Amino acid sequence: MQAFLKGTSVSTKPSLKDRGVAATAGSSGENKKTKPVPWVEKYRPKCVDEVAFQEEVVAVLKKSLEGADLPNLLFYGPPGTGKTSTILAAARELFGPELFRLRVLELNASDERGIQVVREKVKNFAQLTVSGSRSDGKPCPPFKIVILDEADSMTSAAQAALRRTMEKESKTTRFCLICNYVSRIIEPLTSRCSKFRFKPLSDKIQQQRLLDIADKEHVRISNEGIAYLVKVSEGDLRKAITFLQSATRLTGGKEITEKVITDIAGVMPAETIDGIFAACQSGSFDKLEAVVKDLIDEGHAATQLVNQFHDVVVENDNLSDKQKSIITEKLAEVDKCLADGADEHLQLISLCATVMQQLTQNC
Repeated sequence: MQAFLKGTSVSTKPSLKDRGVAATAGSSGENKKTKPVPWVEKYRPKCVDEVAFQEEVVAVLKKSLEGADLPNLLFYGPPGTGKTSTILAAARELFGPELFRLRVLELNASDERGIQVVREKVKNFAQLTVSGSRSDGKPCPPFKIVILDEADSMTSAAQAALRRTMEKESKTTRFCLICNYVSRIIEPLTSRCSKFRFKPLSDKIQQQRLLDIADKEHVRISNEGIAYLVKVSEGDLRKAITFLQSATRLTGGKEITEKVITDIAGVMPAETIDGIFAACQSGSFDKLEAVVKDLIDEGHAATQLVNQFHDVVVENDNLSDKQKSIITEKLAEVDKCLADGADEHLQLISLCATVMQQLTQNC
């Protein structure tokens, strides 16, 4: 028994050798390089002033940072325009790094957000009272913020359960709902919030931000390359930054060209679209079928063709308004069928046959 007790007493005290190993491990951990992070997160706005192109929202949030009260907010607009980044940056400025985790509850579509979660998790968080002081001495608002990202994916029942909590806990909690489609938010919630529409970012603002990132990351890309990157990202800055990082990794330090961006973005080259138009103009169904088969075999997405084809048809001066309307109506039908899971090959054949019928009428 004594031997057993001796054994336990010896084992509980670490030896000098063990201490040395632990100290070395600790120091080596401190010397480790910072982990690489995606550029989207690395260059996310850290304060409200860094938010690009959304003047109205920034003005309201700045007033609240200066001491004015913050209303319940509803941010809506296309993806990649800075909705989540804006409210997170404002919350960090309001509460500071220490209180941020305690004062902000963020739930998005990947979290469970049914009626039960609204009744329990959100309600319990909203009921907590908070003080109006920060450890660094700066003034701090006496409320918490609940951020419900992608709120348009919440059920109507969950949204209805939320409205009573918003009213009841208005003294201690502010809600920020973020969505792409404001029409999917029930009327009682929208009437309780100040609505702000986030506009798609202008090409100039996007180019400026991308050039800034390219400069900091030492990326070689021409102004034409940046302009093409903005074009394929369609006003979504997050998508543009992701494409830029992917293209940088692919080229490995060489200059990024339009071809590289086309490959990364999954966009169809202009020559491919021209080839489809030429096959439709020839009036030969065999040629048309061969072109569509090649298109599918190369792995191009049919939805991507529909999007690009629409732009080409609208800008085509050789087609009359009536012909354009017939083709765009067919594009809408094909897009709906593809969304419902129809066969890509058959839908593209059907679309191209309609285009061929309209083009050959001119001949």
